[in-house]
Amino acid sequence: MSLPQDESRQLAPPSGRHPADPDGRPGVEDALPLESLRIVPARHPGRWAATAVVAVLLAMVVSSLVTNERWEWDVVATYLTWPSVLEGAWATIRLTLVASVVGFALGTVLALMRLSRSPLLQSVSWTYTWVFRSVPLLLQLLLWYNLAYLYPHLSLGIPFGPELVWFDTLSVIDKFWAAILGLGLSQAAYSAEIVRAGILSVDQGQQEAAASLGIPRRRQVSRIILPQAMRSIVPTAVNEVIGLLKGTSIVYVLAYGELFYIVSVIYGRNGRVVPLLIVASIWYLVLTTLITVVQYYVERHYAKGAVRTLPPTPLQKARWTVLVWVSRLSGRPVPPSVPPAYAARARVGVLTRTARTAGGAA
Repeated sequence: MSLPQDESRQLAPPSGRHPADPDGRPGVEDALPLESLRIVPARHPGRWAATAVVAVLLAMVVSSLVTNERWEWDVVATYLTWPSVLEGAWATIRLTLVASVVGFALGTVLALMRLSRSPLLQSVSWTYTWVFRSVPLLLQLLLWYNLAYLYPHLSLGIPFGPELVWFDTLSVIDKFWAAILGLGLSQAAYSAEIVRAGILSVDQGQQEAAASLGIPRRRQVSRIILPQAMRSIVPTAVNEVIGLLKGTSIVYVLAYGELFYIVSVIYGRNGRVVPLLIVASIWYLVLTTLITVVQYYVERHYAKGAVRTLPPTPLQKARWTVLVWVSRLSGRPVPPSVPPAYAARARVGVLTRTARTAGGAA
């Protein structure tokens, strides 16, 4: 009899019968027919005790949130979709998207420079990472916002020669781009180490095999190394993106209208500090959840070459669970689309009912 790994069951003799024969010889239960055995669930007292404790604590938290009027959930509901709050949330999304693209694009280049055989490229990459990881993000934001003090005009031209094109710094580096430069360039220093670690995690034999086949270095990186390194890069990279999303709140020092700045302006006017902070927390929670969902599917995509069977999606798990329960309640066979690990749960239910029916008839 095969049982799924997550179903813990024990075989027990029918009530009123002892597993030993009248002569006291053990092992007679092996000779008993399968229909006379009763399938009973294994006892897990520790699990039930822990579940009860957690359930009580969870009930206390929910009761506190519902009964304490100082949370002011009506104010939270009012400002959750307030137009200025929605604009602040959209500004936070824009900052996160643009800064992530800048940070990981530049970080990938820096990682490849660090792994290059050129001493100059290695030195430049190491120095960049060292400087931008050492300087606090708040200080970087203020420096970029005051760049016009150092350079009133930005120009493109020949070094130590004539200027071909020049721009007014204040017209180019506004609050948004100062925030992007601060967040993106700082993120690039961390992204470079993440990408470098992912590339180093790929077996060196893969690179040697590709080189022996005469594959160009650029194609080795884009087609062989990076796809395999993504399995190590994605989890840490998503953590950095989530940190960047929350780190956009520090842009309030530039008076840019992102989510936290808008919320702070509102509670500075009406004095409802806690409800407005909860509004911001809910929005950060929603945005972080969306990023986590995207992370799951990206990891699933890059797992194609490493696992025999891709992990099921949440929708697939829910559909298979419903089909199993329908099979257990109705006695119908499980559809072939349900994997064996889930279909075995339905067989446990059928065996249990069969054993109970046989025991009652006896």
